[in-house]
Formats: sequence, structure tokens, C-alpha cells
Amino acid sequence: MSTTTTHAAPSAAATISTGRLLYWSVQRELWEHRSLYVAPLAVAALILVGFTIGLVDLPAKLRTAAAAGGMEQRALVEQPYTFAALLLMGTTFVIGVFYCLDALYGERRDRSVLFWKSLPVSDVTTVLAKACVPLFILPLLTFAVTIVTQVCMLLVASGRLIGTGLGVWSQLSFGEMTWTLFHHLVLGHGLWYAPIWGWLLFCSAWARRTPVLWATLPLLAVGLVEKIAFGTAYFGNWLGSRLMGGPADPAPAPDNDHGVSMTMVGITGSTPGQLLISPGLWIGLALTAIFLALAVRLRHSRGPA
Repeated sequence: MSTTTTHAAPSAAATISTGRLLYWSVQRELWEHRSLYVAPLAVAALILVGFTIGLVDLPAKLRTAAAAGGMEQRALVEQPYTFAALLLMGTTFVIGVFYCLDALYGERRDRSVLFWKSLPVSDVTTVLAKACVPLFILPLLTFAVTIVTQVCMLLVASGRLIGTGLGVWSQLSFGEMTWTLFHHLVLGHGLWYAPIWGWLLFCSAWARRTPVLWATLPLLAVGLVEKIAFGTAYFGNWLGSRLMGGPADPAPAPDNDHGVSMTMVGITGSTPGQLLISPGLWIGLALTAIFLALAVRLRHSRGPA
């Protein structure tokens, strides 16, 4: 009887598809790291509270803006919605950084890696599931939370303006704002930041202690050595273009024959097609693949921290 059971277990495990294993591995990340969605929701709640309090003098502001007319009126109306989106995106970026640094290091630190390795889930599937969080889950989650927050802000503002003859809907290009937000989050925070997430996951798999130091000190060392040895800052400018969320076009620096100045082209300043054919995007994705492959190898070979 026991022999039959022993042979049946691996057979049952083998029938689970790779896609299903990846799906449940991503679910596991969401279950174990509730800050991934709790923190954006908490920030969204604070934004709504602050926005509601600030509605006291909204009619007076709108009348003043209407007198100025044109772009000033539109900028005044859109300002709190843009601020809400930026605050949520910044929150999500910070969450993504801390998540990646702890994703593979944390399971070695608390020795739970020994349990997870006993399950029929490969190291490749585990690392890909962890990479999916900053690449896809967080951008899409932030997009949804931001849109719901902005809609709630619109409804509250409309309620405040009832009986005043004023309105905010006509002053907002909500469709354009939504598309810009989706473009920035999915292509920017997801694909353009991909080598950052890959590097942080690699450092999380590599470090035996304090992964944040392993993630930052080598980058600072490379930039410092380049500056001292060659008097250039190509690496620092490339890294800056990644952190600023847009591709950079190198141009000769006017005051430094050996330097280089970078003309920043933000994610929102380019179309999805332009970004998708950008060499910088594909170079970054190639680096991401290398970092993730190294993280898989390290997870396979390294034991608890």
C-alpha cells in the first residue's frame, strides 16, 4: 500500500503544468508580502482624506483659475490628480525595491527555503514568479489603485461643487491621463526598470548579509573607478537614465571633452512604439535575463544564510 502511494505522489505532481505552478507561486508572493497591496491602499486612503479636507476652498480656487483661463485653469484642476498618481508611483517603486532585496534573501534567512525546495516547484519557476511581481503585478496594481483613487477624488469634488455652477469634469482630460498613467507604469516601472529589478533580485540571491549594501556599493564603485580612470561618467548617466524613467541620448558635454551630457526623454514624452523599438529597452531586458539566470543558479546552489 505504501509503495503505491509513494509512486502516485510524484506522478500527481508531474501532472501540474508549469503555468499553473507559476500562477500559484505568484499567489504565494502576494500572500506572504501583503505590503505589496496594503501600502498603496493606505497611501490612497491618505490622499483621499487630504484631498477631501482641501475641498473647503475649491470653489474660490476654480473661480480664480477661470478668471486666468486657458492652461492655468486646467493645470490647477489637474494638479491634485497628477500629485496622487506621482505619490502612488513613488510608493510602489520603494515597495518594489524592498521586495526585490528581500525576495530571495529572506527565505534563506528564515530557512523557509528548505521547505519551498521540497515542493515540486523549480528554481526557475520560483525566481520568475518573484520577478513577475515588480515587472507586472505592481505596475498593474498601482494603475488600478490610482484610477480608483482619481475617480473617487472626482466624485468628492463634484459633490462639493453641487449648487455652485462650477465643475471639474470638463477641465480634465481623464482619458489622456489614464493612458499616460498606463504607459508610464507598465512600460516605465515594468519594462524600463526591468534591469533594476533583475539586479536587486540577483543581489538578494547572492548576499549572505545586508543585501542593500551588495546592491548599492558595486554600482558606486564602478562609477567611481570610471570617473577616476577615464574622467567620464557613462555608467552613472546610464544608471541615472534608468532611475529617471526614460531613455537618454548621449551628447558631447560643452565644458568637458571627456564627459557626456544626457538629454532625458521621459517615458511620458515618447509613444509606446518609440519606446518598444528603443535599443536601451532591449539591452535592459537582456541584462535582466542575465541577472535572473544568475539568481536561479544561486538559489539552486546556496543554502540558508
